[in-house]
Amino acid sequence: MAKNLNVDEFIDESKLWSDEMARVRPIFLRCGLTEHIKWGKPCYCHERKNVVILQPLKNFLSLMFFKGALLKDNENVLRAQGPNSRSARRIQITSVEDVDRLKGTIKRYVNQAIEVEKAGKTVGPAASLILAAELQQRIDCDSALKVAFEALTPGRQREYNLYFSNAKQAKTRNARIERLVPKILAGKGMRER
Repeated sequence: MAKNLNVDEFIDESKLWSDEMARVRPIFLRCGLTEHIKWGKPCYCHERKNVVILQPLKNFLSLMFFKGALLKDNENVLRAQGPNSRSARRIQITSVEDVDRLKGTIKRYVNQAIEVEKAGKTVGPAASLILAAELQQRIDCDSALKVAFEALTPGRQREYNLYFSNAKQAKTRNARIERLVPKILAGKGMRER
């Protein structure tokens, strides 16, 4: 497969994990994936379906499989993004030696992820969202907020709700809600500007 010049530029200019990205990239390309820059990072696709994305994080390079939860992790290398992630799973790389040692594993997992896409498999629906009491009260009293919140993607709804729910005190939950209502009304995710 042909290399994407934007990915070349991303890897060359990256201050984190550039050697590791350069080493794992050919594995993805030899598996038949196409590369693009999506969400500001190198993303690898099969027939326009996202398969894996490179995420250079502070402590490791993440090879994040979009539907990693559907992969058989026989080699016990996949990690959840966080306690609330349902679909994504990642392999964490901390050195070029990691890439060399895991080369066969990475290839097998990429091929497995391609098969998941070819089969049209999807991660099941999330459990019903139970809103933080303060958010539910606010939505019940504000029809514009209710409409705007329900128009958000399920992932954005979950992200807001988790952020509000994680505050220990009702005062803090209410303050967070108050601060973020304008973003919800604007149809934006929590991290969007």
